[in-house]
Amino acid sequence: MAACFCYRVRSLLSLHKRSPKITSSYFSWTRMFSSSSSQSQFQTVGFIGLGNMGSRMANNLVKAGYNLLVHDVNHDVMKKFSDKGILTKNSPLEVAEASDAVITMLPSSAHVMDVYTGPKGLLNSGNQLRPWLFIDSSTIDPQTSRKLSATISNYNLKGERGGCGTPAMLDAPVSGGVLSAETGSLTFMVGGPEEAYRSATPLFLSMGKNIIYCGGPGNGSSAKICNNLAMAVSMLGVSEALALGQSLGVAATTLTKIFNSSSARCWSSDTYNPVPGVMDAVPASRNYDGGFATKLMAKDLKLAAESAKEVEAKTPMTFLAEEIFREVCSEGHGTKDFSCVFRHYFSGKDEF
Repeated sequence: MAACFCYRVRSLLSLHKRSPKITSSYFSWTRMFSSSSSQSQFQTVGFIGLGNMGSRMANNLVKAGYNLLVHDVNHDVMKKFSDKGILTKNSPLEVAEASDAVITMLPSSAHVMDVYTGPKGLLNSGNQLRPWLFIDSSTIDPQTSRKLSATISNYNLKGERGGCGTPAMLDAPVSGGVLSAETGSLTFMVGGPEEAYRSATPLFLSMGKNIIYCGGPGNGSSAKICNNLAMAVSMLGVSEALALGQSLGVAATTLTKIFNSSSARCWSSDTYNPVPGVMDAVPASRNYDGGFATKLMAKDLKLAAESAKEVEAKTPMTFLAEEIFREVCSEGHGTKDFSCVFRHYFSGKDEF
């Protein structure tokens, strides 16, 4: 299969804008992916899911020179892209029928399954597909990613594709938040066939700066939920310690200086501090608006908990963290940034 995929990729490249750097050698087309003409293998890229993250990722693809077409259930968002001259489509199926590669960025596993397998989904055009590459950057459970990858491998490609007619899928969730999506500095965690990962590298580098291959199908999704689990537990630990320090008479500003020059230093203390007044340009400095919503963190922790049960892993911190973030959501703070646990769970005080 790997060899077959390589021949298919080389054949696809020959169908599009030719470059003198392209040869029949595996190493030649790998080097080509980092060249300025790398988007020639993807004459048209479809993007589905134009929320806070997806809209910025799509914009960066346009800046990189890709011919983009988009779809979202929010027609107002689609109009913004249409007003910029970007082609919009009325359904995922219409996106698939006009794209060489399709990227999805959606809220949940249920949304992903609907976009791919629903009545007007990406895979609803019979047993032949035009896109030879699907990339899902949603944060979903690994089981759904693996199920979709297996489903897509049972389809054939339309047209002559080098004698190998099987499309590929990558699960490629991201880390870095809205700011990194805006600046094109996301981290991608990629699972799926390694040859597909190599071919998708130019797309990823148009939207991010760190592209990490995690292994087979579902491994990107697995890595993402583990990353978010660590992020959640870290934020809870820092918030609890800072709130306790305030109760004991030590200012959070003072404790933060100590943390950041000692063994407690971490992203939650030195980059994304949860105490209002300690750090500028973070959600805590603007009443926890923007950033990564608490309800999304609760969702990701649920994914981690379900995955842990599946493999019978011992994860007490996962279940406690999920319980805490769900409680914060139930109190009406689900749309606030997840660092609001400092105020709304640990009763920490502002330090403006």
